Amino acid sequence: MGIPLYFFRKYKTGLVQSTIIATVRMIIQLVLIGLYLKYLFAYDLWYVNLLWGVIMCAVATFTCVGRTHIKRSILLVPVTVGFFTTALLISIYFLALVLRLHESMNINLSLNLLFSARYFIPIFGLLLGNMLGVNVLALTTYYEGIQRERQMYDYMLGNGATRWEATAPFLSAAIRKAFIPCIANMMVMGIVALPGTMIGQILGGSDPNIAIKYQMMIVVITFVASIISLMTTVALANRRSFDRFGRLIEVFGR
Repeated sequence: MGIPLYFFRKYKTGLVQSTIIATVRMIIQLVLIGLYLKYLFAYDLWYVNLLWGVIMCAVATFTCVGRTHIKRSILLVPVTVGFFTTALLISIYFLALVLRLHESMNINLSLNLLFSARYFIPIFGLLLGNMLGVNVLALTTYYEGIQRERQMYDYMLGNGATRWEATAPFLSAAIRKAFIPCIANMMVMGIVALPGTMIGQILGGSDPNIAIKYQMMIVVITFVASIISLMTTVALANRRSFDRFGRLIEVFGR
């Protein structure tokens, strides 16, 4: 870490302090999470695991809202609903219908299996992490675009466009900006870049073909979860972002 810190300081980027804080927080958080997950895996109670998922979602929500610099009164509930419902539904779909854990273990599908700490928490956290980055970039682009091109937006409303029709170009631009990096990563995956999940499984002794299949499934569910959470969040946030005449209110601030 001394290497990036040297260049950050040399070129006066203002990133030295934030990098040190981020590094220390990462170490402390991962150590504490490691200790907590040890007991979480040992007891493995479905309602405790689900509660931990709620806590993870709350942290992701506040992080997302904080990074966008959009008022909490506008984004807090939409992001919470978008994150939690999407991550929960995609996790259940993946574990119950794709991996079919109950069939591979020859047992009946139950809440204890579906919300098992070993399967539910990693998948739930993986989905939240990917949704977080996409939503921050897309929501910031969306609202900044409307605010910057307010005259065009008002012109479209004045010519009979509905609010959804008037916001469609800005949402399109936000989706493109957020998902172009995701698509680019998919295009070079396996040739230029080897994904962390696949590498971890191979280093852990898994067959490469099995690791590749897992990686493909994970890429698909994270990609799908990101767009579903974004569209859910935007649909709910739009109800709080515009007045009854369709005009954008002041969204940035605290």
